[in-house]
Amino acid sequence: MKPLLPLLRLRTCLVAILLTILCACGGQEKYSVLKLAHGLDQNHPTHKAMVYMAKRLEEISDGHLQMDIYPGGQLGEERELIELLQIGSLAMTKASASPMEGFVPDFKLFSLPYVFRDHDHFWRALESKTGRDLLSSGEAVRLRGLAYYDAGSRSFYTIDKPIQTPEDLSGLKIRVQQSITSVAMINTLGGSGTPVDWGELYTALQQGVVDGAENNPPSFYLSKHYEVARYLSLDEHTYVPDILLISRPIWNRLSPQQQGWLQQAAEESSHYQRKLWQEETERALQQLTADGVTIVHPDKAAFRHKVQPMLAEYDGTSVGAMIQAIRSLP
Repeated sequence: MKPLLPLLRLRTCLVAILLTILCACGGQEKYSVLKLAHGLDQNHPTHKAMVYMAKRLEEISDGHLQMDIYPGGQLGEERELIELLQIGSLAMTKASASPMEGFVPDFKLFSLPYVFRDHDHFWRALESKTGRDLLSSGEAVRLRGLAYYDAGSRSFYTIDKPIQTPEDLSGLKIRVQQSITSVAMINTLGGSGTPVDWGELYTALQQGVVDGAENNPPSFYLSKHYEVARYLSLDEHTYVPDILLISRPIWNRLSPQQQGWLQQAAEESSHYQRKLWQEETERALQQLTADGVTIVHPDKAAFRHKVQPMLAEYDGTSVGAMIQAIRSLP
């Protein structure tokens, strides 16, 4: 098992204690109620999909297995929640694939630019053997993937000017997730990759700590980052899915019947979320246009050309093999 961080942050420890108390209260059978925490707003389509999952789980199990959801970062930031899963103090969370590379290095695949041709190709890859194997690759670090959620494609949004070519990134500090690969991608394109926690990004944009960021349209809109960053450049450099995770120690304590109930509810929620995501993406782009955000569609060829040396560095590695398998898909 990959070692955990030497010291968990104080909040993580306090949350672990709180969750232990919650699980002990009520006199219910152990793990009859699963605690799921995440950092998203309750209006986010992925949160709505998790609410749907909780409803379906209760229906499928006839009330024998239920789920409590704690949204909006109530129980910690994304990495803290993943660590709580590893020690078995929290049952489930939603994690972006980019921070997951800190736990399972092969997840850096999703932070590499222009691996996928388009949205349909992306989902064919997730549903292929390569995608399924990646989903289960966290077992060694006490994390089990249940399903992928759509998080669309990530594009640049900036304060002072649109990004039409890689040269437009020169001298700009662009916020990325806590991902070494994401930092390297921005640096390769000519900018300066700057990790900033999601909850701090609005202020970082407002105060000029960063000149822009990269994310999908619904997150850009729902976060209200468009109030500060008025340019959205749909270069679609990466497709980074969200991953529904369960603590492997807790999964192993569920009966085979309970595991089947949960897996079914998770997969149903994934299909439901994809539909919601498409609707939310279209709505976000319409709202951004109505709010006066400048949306541009740059020629992707120059961006693809610029990152080829970065992709070539993975030739002969496990990530390189996944890239080749994905590119061979129709």
